[in-house]
Amino acid sequence: MTFIINLLMKILYQTRKKRFFLSMKSVKKHSPLSRLVNSSLAFLLLFSLSLSAQQADVANGEKLFKANCAACHKLDKKLVGPALKGVTDKREQDWLIAWIKDSPGMIKSGDKLAIQVFEENNKLPMTANPHLSDQDIVDILEYTKGEEAAPKAAPVAQEVDPGVERGKQIFKVNCAACHKMEGKLIGPELFKITDKREPEWLKAWILDNNALVASGDKLAKEVQDSNPAAMTPFPQLSDQDLDDLLKYFAVGDVKEVAVATTDASSEQIFNKPGFGVLPTLGVTILVFLLLSLIVAATTNKKVEEGEESTESMLKSMIFNPFLRFLTVIFLLLGGAWFFFGWLMQIDLNEGYQPIQPIAFSHAIHAGDNKIDCQYCHSSAKHSKTSGIPTANVCMNCHVSISEYTGPLFGDYSKEDLDNEIQKIYDAVGWDKDNMKYIEGYEQKPIEWIRIHNLADFAYYNHAQHVTVAGVDCQKCHGPVEEMHEMHQFSPLTMGWCIDCHRDTEVDLTENGYYKNIHDQLAKKYGVEKVTAAQMGGLECGKCHY
Repeated sequence: MTFIINLLMKILYQTRKKRFFLSMKSVKKHSPLSRLVNSSLAFLLLFSLSLSAQQADVANGEKLFKANCAACHKLDKKLVGPALKGVTDKREQDWLIAWIKDSPGMIKSGDKLAIQVFEENNKLPMTANPHLSDQDIVDILEYTKGEEAAPKAAPVAQEVDPGVERGKQIFKVNCAACHKMEGKLIGPELFKITDKREPEWLKAWILDNNALVASGDKLAKEVQDSNPAAMTPFPQLSDQDLDDLLKYFAVGDVKEVAVATTDASSEQIFNKPGFGVLPTLGVTILVFLLLSLIVAATTNKKVEEGEESTESMLKSMIFNPFLRFLTVIFLLLGGAWFFFGWLMQIDLNEGYQPIQPIAFSHAIHAGDNKIDCQYCHSSAKHSKTSGIPTANVCMNCHVSISEYTGPLFGDYSKEDLDNEIQKIYDAVGWDKDNMKYIEGYEQKPIEWIRIHNLADFAYYNHAQHVTVAGVDCQKCHGPVEEMHEMHQFSPLTMGWCIDCHRDTEVDLTENGYYKNIHDQLAKKYGVEKVTAAQMGGLECGKCHY
């Protein structure tokens, strides 16, 4: 930015010196208006660009501080180096920028203040940061003032027995295929079932309902007769598993309540990275063009054959060297901007929504019926890919569900949706009338259309994100529980992934995988929680072969 300012000011100086605004050999005089416009123009340009360049972004300053400074400095107390809160009250900004960029160079140059600071801190050399721009350092200094960015709205939930959350997970894995917490599915709803049945009876029923019926239990026989579909026994569940499951039946889902926060101020909006510089520069160039036009019109007076004449506005625009130069620069920069933007859109498929061979609704399965994503995409926990469920997985439920009884969606009628279920039967060879597979039937795979595609040189591992990092499916795939027709929710660009790694703090809840290295890095950076980027999540080899 400094380079641009100096260049434009130099051009202005040379223009005035050599009289580039005049296209004749002799000039009678400059009008007072032209001198005023020239002076105002220079001031406006310098002020606008300086203001744009010096806008401070506290949030960006915090990120840069944690990445570059937190290993040796804290805001409120001495670490390796001195505390930095309020350092802008003690030192000039220009000096601080130069010191942060190259402190060893300033010491060698003989700067008295630099030598003093060096000796006051036990002659410990400070790492030079030539990679930081002036704007980066301005953001860091703004953060050291102690002014924090507006806090994000955080969901608050009431305290819940850990057993309830564990019971929820057990329900998703073992029960959600046939039961809903609220509303009948294949089996009855289970919310508050503990108010209707004794806990010990429920445990015995879940472990082996067939044995309970065989023992002559009247209630068990009554429940079996009222539900024609046979219930699967779960002898693998421990007594603790059953206790947690019953806790979840009693409590249900605890909904989070968002804390109300005030809207962001206009200052915070304008301090967002990338907001201030480009628009301000664009407006400045447009104003500059307008003022240059006025200059050309008011100063382009020449003497021809002893008479004063004024050239036309159009001719002034065409033959004014400075205006032509500025116009060419503006067109080149604008063209480069739009060309770059066009290139960045190549192969971006956000919103891609192909028509699938079967109208499978995630909103019905994952939303209404609360089927866990990993029930169908079971390999997401263990492998690179999430996997496409086979038709046999569908048949775990659709052996008993041959017609659709829920709310209609899209342009589908009930008959249409019943026919979609029939497509599964046609694929596996299931006779729904006789409730058995057709002997000798040649099964046909369901050819699902892939939605999410990454470039061949990009590597993404589902198990690393789902099992190790504990990332929810919705983080990348969006609210799938609300989508009747699945589509690509996120852009899946490299920049989008990098932003996530920079912003996401490593969650160590019941996760000892990163515990030791996390503690070391947290101590190094002076933070409580490190981000995925600080854990090495931005190393090229992590995502690229």
